[in-house]
Amino acid sequence: MTNEEALTIYAAGESLQEADLSGAILRSADLSGADLSGANLNGANLNGANLSGANLSGAYLSGAFLIDANLSGANLSDVVLIDANLIGANLIGADLSGANLIAVVLIGADLSGADLSGTKLIGTNATGADLSDADLSDADLIGARLPGANLTGANLTGADLSVVDLSGATMPDGSMNYD
Repeated sequence: MTNEEALTIYAAGESLQEADLSGAILRSADLSGADLSGANLNGANLNGANLSGANLSGAYLSGAFLIDANLSGANLSDVVLIDANLIGANLIGADLSGANLIAVVLIGADLSGADLSGTKLIGTNATGADLSDADLSDADLIGARLPGANLTGANLTGADLSVVDLSGATMPDGSMNYD
């Protein structure tokens, strides 16, 4: 499916569920509220795209570029985001439960109030990210980098924080980590 076909289908109110959009260039596209569940977006360029309220559950976004993308309130449960770039992305209130975010770049991303329960964040770089009030219960953060991150009010119950860099991070109780 071409990029133009995908946008035409969405504009017509039809679903992009399980669509093959691998490698698509959808920079700054308005896909707010779109049903992209199960879609293949591996290697897609969605920099600056509006995906607020979109359903991306079970989608494949490995190697995708989502720099400064708006994913607020989006359903990203069980999504596969390996080696993806989400620098400065807006993920406020997004559902990322059960997702695979392995080696993802989330520098400066806003994940406040997001559901990351049971998510794999192994080797992820979330330097300076806002994770305030996020649910990270039972998340796997082995080797993640979170220096300067805001974890105020975050739920870390059962989370695996082995070898996690939390230097300069604001912890759930509001204290600073100086390690």
